[in-house]
Amino acid sequence: MGLFSFTQEIAIDLGTANTVIIHNDKIVVDEPSVVALDKRTDKLLAVGEKARLMHGKTHENIRTIRPLRDGVIADFYAAEQMIRGMVKMVSSKSHWFSPSLRMVIGIPSGSTEVEIRAVRDSSEHAGGRDVYMIYEPMAAAIGIGLDVQAPEGNMIVDIGGGTTEIAVISLGGIVSNNSIRVAGDDLTNDIQEYIGRQHNVKVGERTAELIKINVGSALTELDNPPEDYVVHGPNRMTALPMEVPISYQEIAHCIEKSISKIEAAVLNALEHTPPELYADIVRNGIWLAGGGALLRGLDKRLTDKIGIPFHIAEDPLHAVAKGTGVALKNIDQFSFLIR
Repeated sequence: MGLFSFTQEIAIDLGTANTVIIHNDKIVVDEPSVVALDKRTDKLLAVGEKARLMHGKTHENIRTIRPLRDGVIADFYAAEQMIRGMVKMVSSKSHWFSPSLRMVIGIPSGSTEVEIRAVRDSSEHAGGRDVYMIYEPMAAAIGIGLDVQAPEGNMIVDIGGGTTEIAVISLGGIVSNNSIRVAGDDLTNDIQEYIGRQHNVKVGERTAELIKINVGSALTELDNPPEDYVVHGPNRMTALPMEVPISYQEIAHCIEKSISKIEAAVLNALEHTPPELYADIVRNGIWLAGGGALLRGLDKRLTDKIGIPFHIAEDPLHAVAKGTGVALKNIDQFSFLIR
């Protein structure tokens, strides 16, 4: 019946840094959330990885845009083009007509009505007929494999690119949540600024991101420390080339402030948790998801600070996407999906 399937079902994790699309239980698209547009005609030139490679290396006729900032659509037109481009990647088979899409999309739990509206409009413009939303921490919990419908408390900390979502989940709903706009992008900015200030080297966003991946750490003492990462760049004063080795201790110091904000937000969410659920959370531990969960030593640091064990989801980058995929399968059973 493949020829006559009029409705195509896809689940989208629309992230500030990466967008993941699931179709038929498989991850079919996993690309950076970047688009490249022609400045004069506003035509789409590239989307995803191709556009990311252009980021920071363009001439005046091309602009690369990250349509989402802080988990929220900042550039409406670019977001619509990006969703369109990525949905096209899914249906590579040439249809005689474009099938109507049923989508489930993950959104930050702190989204305002206006922000939810923006996601819905962008998705409908990109060809979505039935659009459902699911809050990201809820999707992350499902993706980790927790039973969200059970009458017991689970706490999720989802550290993405633009937002950190902290939520306590019980009985298929979010009991207390805290969504802060301090996440992976802020760590990258901290690193960029620190290297400029401390070593007098100019680095771009992509290099700062690589430093974070290679030597990023939340603790100044790690059991198996990574090798120093060598950064090449122009001296800010003389513009002569420099190379500077960066150690993980330095990075731990420079992202200290942002990590403390995340700690404070977790404590704040625990403060507003009903005591019965609090007891469940202490027993079950707290789950870390999202790309930020990959930061070295973060789970240990949070465990020591808060006194509740922190577990890292087994595939933290795709937890939200997987959960969104499960929600797509069970649209009728899950009452917490937003129409």
